[in-house]
This record gives sequence, structure tokens and C-alpha cells, in this order.
Amino acid sequence: MPALVLDELGKVLAANSLIEALRGYIQWRAQDRISLKDRAADQLLRDAITAIDMADSKSVRSFPVRDTGAKAMMVAHVIPIRLSARDIFVRCAAALVLTPVTLPQAPPVELVQSLFDLTPTEARVARSLAAGETVETIASTRGVSQNTIRAHVRGVLEKTGCNRQVDLVALLTAISPARLTHPA
Repeated sequence: MPALVLDELGKVLAANSLIEALRGYIQWRAQDRISLKDRAADQLLRDAITAIDMADSKSVRSFPVRDTGAKAMMVAHVIPIRLSARDIFVRCAAALVLTPVTLPQAPPVELVQSLFDLTPTEARVARSLAAGETVETIASTRGVSQNTIRAHVRGVLEKTGCNRQVDLVALLTAISPARLTHPA
């Protein structure tokens, strides 16, 4: 997986060759810094880095990242390094891992849940939307109100960093559980 390790100020302490090859997504800056070329994703990255040490932080830690051509997409995960993990990762505050988004089909519920830290219900609703179901259909199938489903959709949008359902569906239908191949 393309990955790097950051300190609490966002300085890159180590990076693997897979992430170094992602020139369409990442811009390497002076003083061992990076920025994401996708401006919205870069702001979410900055916010996640700022909130690394906040234990009850509600900040988004998994979010979509588009390449410079806005064609390909990845999901960025900012993973805090805490407690005994700091024994191994000295001076490290977080890891940034990029997961490729590739297949045009709805991913398994478990994958959606783990990628975006969703509740099981939010993951099922997100998966149903990605499979082409409407809020009305999901509500009637599950025997709940449309307002309940809309509340879950709002939670999913917030946790994924998407602004609209169509963006969420585009993101989810492109996620692949398949193994990462080396990017060109």
C-alpha cells in the first residue's frame, strides 16, 4: 500500500516507493512536507493532522482524493499512532495510507465500513446507495422512515468527506477490494 509516516506537525519521516510514485496525487514540498494536489482533500488532510492528538476528535480521517486529472481516485486514511505503537514508531504521530479506488461496482459492506469508520447501519445504507437503490427504497425495504435513512446518509457524507449523494455513489462504486497494483 502507498504509505508514509508523519510527525505531529505534518513532516514526513518515512515514505515507501509506492507513495513516492503517486505524482498525480501528492506534491512533495520543502522541509520534508507534502500536500495533496486535490485541494479539498488537502484541507481534510491538514485538519486530520491538526486533530491527531485529540482523542475524541470527530474529524474526518478517511476521505477521497482525486488525481490532478480528476479521473482516478484513492481513499486517504490518516491513522493516528498511539500508545505502545510509539515504541516502534518513535517521533511518529500518524501514518497516511492511500487505498486505490478502481472497480465500477458496489463494494462489500465490511469494506465500506472499515474504509470510512462507518457504523454497520451507515455502511449498509452507503452500500445500498452505491448499488443504485433510492432513499425511499432503502427505507421501505428496511421498514424505517425515509428521515431515518436520510440521517444515516448525512452521517455517511460527513464521514466520507463527500458533499452530495452522487459523489458518494461515484466514490463507492469505484472502490475495489482487489490487491493494489503498482501505479504507473
